[in-house]
Amino acid sequence: MPPKAQAAGKGRGPAKRKLAEEFPLGEVLTDTSKKSWKLGAPIGQGGFGLLYLANDNSSKTVGADAPYVIKVEPSDNGPLFSELKFYMRAAKPDLIQSWMTSHKMKYLGVPKYWGSGLHEKGGKRYRFMVMDRFGTDLQKKFEETGRRFPRKLVLQLGLRLLDILEYIHEHEYVHADIKASNLLLSHNNPNQVYLVDYGLAYRYAPEGVLKEYKEDPKRCHDGTIEFTSIDAHKGVSPCRRSDLEILGYCMVQWLCSKLPWEDKLQDPLYVRDVKLQCRDNVSEFMSKCFSSQDKPDELQKFMEEVKTLSYTDKPAYQKLRSILEAGLKSIGTKDDDKLEFSSVVSSNGAGPSSSAKTSKRKKVVDYKEESDDEVDGSPAKKRKSPKKKGVKESKTASPKKKAATPKNAAARPKKALVEMGTQTTPGLKRGRGRPKKMAEPVDSE
Repeated sequence: MPPKAQAAGKGRGPAKRKLAEEFPLGEVLTDTSKKSWKLGAPIGQGGFGLLYLANDNSSKTVGADAPYVIKVEPSDNGPLFSELKFYMRAAKPDLIQSWMTSHKMKYLGVPKYWGSGLHEKGGKRYRFMVMDRFGTDLQKKFEETGRRFPRKLVLQLGLRLLDILEYIHEHEYVHADIKASNLLLSHNNPNQVYLVDYGLAYRYAPEGVLKEYKEDPKRCHDGTIEFTSIDAHKGVSPCRRSDLEILGYCMVQWLCSKLPWEDKLQDPLYVRDVKLQCRDNVSEFMSKCFSSQDKPDELQKFMEEVKTLSYTDKPAYQKLRSILEAGLKSIGTKDDDKLEFSSVVSSNGAGPSSSAKTSKRKKVVDYKEESDDEVDGSPAKKRKSPKKKGVKESKTASPKKKAATPKNAAARPKKALVEMGTQTTPGLKRGRGRPKKMAEPVDSE
């Protein structure tokens, strides 16, 4: 997860949260379904919680090959509470398996939720969540390959993410923070990639009722600044087209090394304006990133298709897949389910040199309705989300308004992962807002 960054705030300093205390090896936690889990060694720390290796409770010691990890944080904190709601509604193993079966898929890159609960120790209460263990993240791979991925790999990653996004979109959520550091390889299969970190996930259609388009000056530029959507730059809650726009930016960066606005990430208004120009003229945007002979037509077509979506439109996922598959065919290959991260010696296209210096990553945090968000960096005051009216899914274009200038925007660098041997696992994120007592999330399904 990203290194700690100063969060946006004003006035007095942020309220402090409690830090998680380390549990001894072999500590047993019991989740809400009465299933027991045994903790192994702590392998990650961030924000206000710890990440432990874990396994089903048994007489055996939890070893380095444990298939699960457990996030633990003091129950008064909000970050894990926020992420839990997504997992409980949309990431149950049987729900994911049912989707895979009905769509004839070999796997789906959504982490499975295995359980959660509250644990008392030493007079203190802790919240925990059990989930799959993963390997290294794609940002590390990106840096190792000279900040360029092979074209085949980029298109394959695009196809995997379309599968993931269609699933979470159909389960009423958008991710809102797609990027290489939030994409982790499977612990056991290097050809499988998973989208993690649902701290900014937003329920855009609770009970099937779509949220309406509404600009909020207090929420401008939410997300990771270089990838976040134009909607987010305008202070609009994320929607399905937002995720696809972000995916488009990621694929372009993975192929050409650097996006046109990465030289001024500390100026969110500049980043927003350049993105607006690029959306208005996708061909010119692609010319800024690639030489004419190496311009990937499929990425231009992908972004042109996303550009046609209105705020409430349901994307044509299969059409977008066909565009990327045609790109694979144009370079004489196909999706063979093998992710090859070999260094790119020759250019995938023009654009910046593969030795381009890694830009500082910046993230301005989002406040979702219902609870605090998870972010890396100091917590700031929580503000309530405006009430939003439900609207029916439609093709009407979103109203255009001038985005308000934010009072400040905070830098959010690249996520750090705690490495264990050749595997890495995600750390925990800091939350924003004052600590408050929270009940265990209730499964609505």
